[in-house]
Amino acid sequence: MKLEHLTNETFKEKIFNYEDNKEWKFEGNTPAIIDFYANWCGPCKTIAPILEELKEEYGDKLDIFKVNTEEQRELSSVFGIQSIPSLLFIPKEGQPQMAMGALPKETFKQAISEVLIVAE
Repeated sequence: MKLEHLTNETFKEKIFNYEDNKEWKFEGNTPAIIDFYANWCGPCKTIAPILEELKEEYGDKLDIFKVNTEEQRELSSVFGIQSIPSLLFIPKEGQPQMAMGALPKETFKQAISEVLIVAE
């Protein structure tokens, strides 16, 4: 299952319109994870199949998106992305949380359950 890649425009529609809102306001209806990555990044390649597996396991209960930091520089700078992979965990209610680095699948599952409050 291929994950959807976000551009600046689709990000503002589906996740957060940072031009209109100063305060965080999630536009989506489903908890989400956003993977900020680059094609040359080794650890990014490590987690790519894990994210695809998670999307299959959680299905419609969880959205997983990817943002190519090389192509979407403005979007990356909005979130101050310094290192990749950077993963933004977005609960339906409340503030998103950022995690850095190639996380193991169990850590993803723990964050999905504790931060996003999504059960398998």
